[in-house]
Amino acid sequence: MYIFILSLCIWKDHVWRGQRGRHMGTMSRSIVRQSKFRHVFGQAVKTDQTYDDIRVSKVTWDSSFCAVNPKFLAVIVESSGGGAFLVLLLSKVGRVDKNYPLVIGHSGPVLDIDWCPHNDNILASCSEDTTAMVWQIPDHTPSRPISEPIVVLEGHSKRVGIIKWHPTARNILLTAGSDNLIIIWNVGTGEPLITMDDHPDLIYNVSWNYNGSLFCTTCKDRRLRVCDPRKNEVVAERLSPHEGIRPMRAIFTKEGNIFTTGFTRMSQRELGLWDPTNFEEPIALLELDTSNGVLLPFYDPDTNIMYLSGKGDSSVRYFEITEEPPYVHYISTFSSKEPQRGMGFMPKRGVDVSKCEIARLYKLHERKCEPIMMTVPRKSDLFQDDLYPDTPGPEPALEPEEWMDRRDADPILVSMRDGYVPPKSRELKVAKKNVLDTRPATRRSMSAKLVEEIQNLKATVLSQEKRICDLENKLSKYTNGTV
Repeated sequence: MYIFILSLCIWKDHVWRGQRGRHMGTMSRSIVRQSKFRHVFGQAVKTDQTYDDIRVSKVTWDSSFCAVNPKFLAVIVESSGGGAFLVLLLSKVGRVDKNYPLVIGHSGPVLDIDWCPHNDNILASCSEDTTAMVWQIPDHTPSRPISEPIVVLEGHSKRVGIIKWHPTARNILLTAGSDNLIIIWNVGTGEPLITMDDHPDLIYNVSWNYNGSLFCTTCKDRRLRVCDPRKNEVVAERLSPHEGIRPMRAIFTKEGNIFTTGFTRMSQRELGLWDPTNFEEPIALLELDTSNGVLLPFYDPDTNIMYLSGKGDSSVRYFEITEEPPYVHYISTFSSKEPQRGMGFMPKRGVDVSKCEIARLYKLHERKCEPIMMTVPRKSDLFQDDLYPDTPGPEPALEPEEWMDRRDADPILVSMRDGYVPPKSRELKVAKKNVLDTRPATRRSMSAKLVEEIQNLKATVLSQEKRICDLENKLSKYTNGTV
């Protein structure tokens, strides 16, 4: 009997091992998938290619504190007597002079900045002083601080914490404030076009979709909303896509789905992928780790890769989003020793195609900014067509009037085959004075008035001199008896 029981146990163990082996084999086959981004490699640049001695802002706001484009790097910095940010040419690496001119103009701390996708010299900022400002940044290093914005946007009653340019329409800018309002502006006229008051509490983040017809928001009331701004209504919403009460983030993917980051009820960080036409069940839901840092998502629509940077983390995780299960595929993690205070994401136009670089992130430390290059190793030196499909270029697809007339258009694409060459600086022209601006005239406008008055006086003097000459000629003719 004992021998029979022992034999039965050995047989069961053999069968279980065989079944487990087949199961593990099936898992391994399902994990190994075909993708050209399975081996994306992250690498920090050398020490002499970083930006040092930058006093990064210590404001307790879940912003990235950094914005970058193919020409410039902008970082929100500590500043006494108001808000300021630093703008550097990308080529100006190394130690930043402590007297380097800042962009100043806000009377309160700057909370968010965003480069215009259609003009690499235009930057928008928002602040605790309840205003948003639009700035023209020169191609050369300024000799003194930049203090005069092109236009000041005043319409919020509390601090403005979110600012986003429209992806395809010229001069369309979105701001969201602690007054729970979302205002969409026409920067070219300085006027508000749309005001939405559908949020009962603090708005955490806003993200436009690929063609700018919709945007999604996350809010302190734990709801994820999809809004149609031109209808001025919420077209879809989901209560508690993540069960935790800590802040969420949401971002549209190119296919129209929404990628979210949040927390579980047990304070574990969590990722989600949702179909806004059916919010009942998530497409994918994935637990990550236990940490307090809010995960900031950065999305590349050309490769469908999502980069996640947590405030206070020392790592950047990245995932590929596909149409096949499990839909959100973990690729790898870039880790370094120091935690990040914020992160900037370079548009695809700014990457180096000769090094097979598919993304570049700018990691903010306490006193410096460190670029991180994401590359796909390739043996060939030829242009890799599969890594670089045509990408959104700087030309807008729509004018503000067309967008307001409910026209939609995808971004105008440009080729990356020969690398991207940024166009020359273009000036943003404001058609008329900001109707909300009641401040006294600036020094520049006063000097322009003085010049105009001087020119008018000169013209008057010349006309009077001519009249005097004519009268003198008549008088001489009369005295000589010729008249």
